[in-house]
Amino acid sequence: MKIPRRHRLRVLALALAMAGLFLSRAVVGQISELPPLPIEKTGMVQSLPKQYPNDWFLVADASFFHMSDGKIYVMDVGEDTVPRQVKGFINHSLMGSIYQSAHRGEIYVAETFHTRGSRGDRLDVLTIWDPASLTPLGEVLLPGAKRFTGMPQRDAMLGIDNDRWLAIANFSPATSVTLIDLDSREIIAEIPTPGCTLVYPAGKLGFSSLCADGRFMSTELASDGTLIKQTRTDAFFNSDTSPIFERPAIIDDTAYFPSFAGLVFPVNLGGPVAKVGEPWNLVPESNRDENWAPAGIGITGEDDLGRFYVLMHPGAVDGSQNGGGSEVWVYDPKKRERVLRIPLKVWGLTLAVSRGDKPLLLITNPTDMSLELYDAGSGDFIKSISDFGQETPLMLFGSK
Repeated sequence: MKIPRRHRLRVLALALAMAGLFLSRAVVGQISELPPLPIEKTGMVQSLPKQYPNDWFLVADASFFHMSDGKIYVMDVGEDTVPRQVKGFINHSLMGSIYQSAHRGEIYVAETFHTRGSRGDRLDVLTIWDPASLTPLGEVLLPGAKRFTGMPQRDAMLGIDNDRWLAIANFSPATSVTLIDLDSREIIAEIPTPGCTLVYPAGKLGFSSLCADGRFMSTELASDGTLIKQTRTDAFFNSDTSPIFERPAIIDDTAYFPSFAGLVFPVNLGGPVAKVGEPWNLVPESNRDENWAPAGIGITGEDDLGRFYVLMHPGAVDGSQNGGGSEVWVYDPKKRERVLRIPLKVWGLTLAVSRGDKPLLLITNPTDMSLELYDAGSGDFIKSISDFGQETPLMLFGSK
């Protein structure tokens, strides 16, 4: 007797189901004989050192195409793999300004939020971070929606009196400085700086600002943070015909401001009033026919050996001052001469130098936004660092 096709299919399905049942029972029996897994610990927190080692850097990624989600990576460049290089990160929103305090063991970020993400009411805050746990310790509300929010700047915030106070540059476009007592975490003053912006040192209790008319303005403060007086220097550059970069290297009490044309202006900031010295040429006479000049975003740095660094490019023309450079030149400011010339493996946009007697030089490569590491003593290339989540690491900091 021939069995109908539909009955054959039912018998086959039943056989497969029975086979699966026997197989599952066998597997379950084997699993039940295995030892139980240990209970996994959760909520574990590992801490970083309160003061970072000499060869660590902070890599500030502006996340230029979604600025509300910027990041500051803590990087150990001595390691060889990304999981070991990236020690952690903290967030910053809308081109946050960054200041590290070795005296207080804290990191400060002035940042901006909006109530609806990319729109709504604006809220400016100073966020205080613990460098060991990379968690926020507190914040100070910055009223007025006026903090400086331009391209990344190392001189948008300044610690005063061993970081008892923090000065924050404002630009709305009116210019002023908000002064915060970091002990009480309260605003103690807002000081107008008409026509002058950013914050550089000025003695023990004060700050200096760079003015659009080519002068410095130094602000002297009383012990309670109130204004004593403001003093302007004579003009030492012309914004139209002989502009300078507002991004100096600072060694001890002297800031070295490079100009677009390749000069450097030493400015003594150790006293209550800035004193501008005579400029000298960054470019040796033998190289001047190649028209070398500074260029980039973070174009200067300094090391603990008393040297300063400048990112340089040849063939300078009007408008090339922000494009970066192919070499880093190292100077002895006491001798007023170049002591090392470092040809870069790839074009550089920003530089930073580490602490210690064996400094390292870290460069942002604008082509693929990787980082390039060099021995700052010999100028030798060490390695490239990439694929750690970076998008636009426009500002670098040697750790403190």
